[in-house]
Amino acid sequence: MNQFRIIANIAEREILRYTPAGIPIVSAKLLHSSQQVEAGIPRLIEFEMTALAAGEVSGRFSQAELGGVFEFTGFLARKGRNSKSLVFHITDFDKHIL
Repeated sequence: MNQFRIIANIAEREILRYTPAGIPIVSAKLLHSSQQVEAGIPRLIEFEMTALAAGEVSGRFSQAELGGVFEFTGFLARKGRNSKSLVFHITDFDKHIL
């Protein structure tokens, strides 16, 4: 199963565009920061990841607050057929309540 869930903020977002097939799509950079425990030792985890929202969710995502913290769900896929880089495909998200 390829399911990914993360709490992150929207650091950058491009404008809503359409694929040649007419599907709405928005690309973005998400920032994640958390404390995790590995081998019994606390560790600060911080990273940026490329994400995209396509279809129905792209409209909501294009209106979401920049810098806002959200809980995202989706899946990981290669950036392109011959690429080794991964992109997070957002299928849903909600405002994260602390």
